Amino acid sequence: MKRLIISGRVQGVGYRIWMQRKAEALGVSGWVRNRPDGAVEALLAGETAAVEELARLCRRGPRFAEVVRIEEELADPPEEPGFRVF
Repeated sequence: MKRLIISGRVQGVGYRIWMQRKAEALGVSGWVRNRPDGAVEALLAGETAAVEELARLCRRGPRFAEVVRIEEELADPPEEPGFRVF
């Protein structure tokens, strides 16, 4: 499980919905939400290869995003199944 904080131009560009679609395609559980500081925060859980692939895809993001930095740390698994957008 990983917790990501994705910084840059990541709000207002469809990042959360894009991430939900990628997570569901890869079978990754967790959630994604906007933060008040302009970053996007996500919790990813699932098969290691799938979580790593989603984290890799997040470095680029959707078409109009400009990812500047991603902070990663280990995290506890989500409380609910599936991938949710907050």
